Amino acid sequence: MSEAFDCAKCSEALFGRKYIQTDSGPYCVPCYDNTFANTCAECKQLIGHDSRVRIRPGRAGSGWRLVRGGRGWIHQALVAVPLLCSLQELFYEDRHFHEGCFRCCRCQRSLADEPFTCQDSELLCNDCYCSAFSSQCSACGETVMPGSRKLEYGGQTWHEYCFLCSGCEQPLGSCSFVPDKGAYYCVPCYEDKFAPRCARCSKTLTQGGVTYRDQPWHRECLVCTGCQKPLAGQQFTSRDEDPYCVSCFGELFAPKCSSCKSPIVGLGGGKYVSFEDRHWHHGCFSCARCSTSLVGQGFVPDGDQVLCQGCSQAGP
Repeated sequence: MSEAFDCAKCSEALFGRKYIQTDSGPYCVPCYDNTFANTCAECKQLIGHDSRVRIRPGRAGSGWRLVRGGRGWIHQALVAVPLLCSLQELFYEDRHFHEGCFRCCRCQRSLADEPFTCQDSELLCNDCYCSAFSSQCSACGETVMPGSRKLEYGGQTWHEYCFLCSGCEQPLGSCSFVPDKGAYYCVPCYEDKFAPRCARCSKTLTQGGVTYRDQPWHRECLVCTGCQKPLAGQQFTSRDEDPYCVSCFGELFAPKCSSCKSPIVGLGGGKYVSFEDRHWHHGCFSCARCSTSLVGQGFVPDGDQVLCQGCSQAGP
């Protein structure tokens, strides 16, 4: 009488039937699947004994690339026969899938041989992930792929190579830039295009500067036409649109006081009196004899001098 050879689970005889040998004993195929098979995370059905896999972790996006492989032992009537399985089970983290169930949750594309990403427990192919969660480049309109170099400003995103100066069209990268009405300029291009230019040297003013005759000037460019001394912060006047310091203007153009012989420049509220071809500072216009101020008073010319009426009537 032959020795009994039964399934370790259901105790049914295995003679003439396929079975699977495990460390705990032989199992008929149905009992093996019910005891050891994994449940597909997608369809919730058992993944049968003929769907085993060996996986190798490898980064692909933020998912894993799964690699088929594996070897099972199926026995027929007490003769063990090695069999390479047609592998159809895929494994990711703590979840198992039939190969046909391992798909992108949005486009249903198979992920068996594709890089993928897990977002809130949902599996997504790269295309769907980028479409749903990645930014669009404001310049080219293409997706800014996860992990790629990008630039963000004002709620917009660019590929690093798409963020260009609107003037010279060179990448701005980490350089300083100036936004202007939806355009972006490197500092040299912005200054060349928009910065005010000095009325004298025609170069751009990047900081500081003064205004003369409603035009911008570099402080160092606004100088006296006569002595070339800087005029910024100083009193000055002009002649024929040329600026002059007080000293140069007085020496070159101002009338001379007939009394003190100094220039009458009229700056700072200065006043003067003119009579015929002669001129006097207010403070200098006085009687040549008694020194009484003649400003607003009657006077009598006496040769090169002027006299008050009293001194004139008194005689020489």
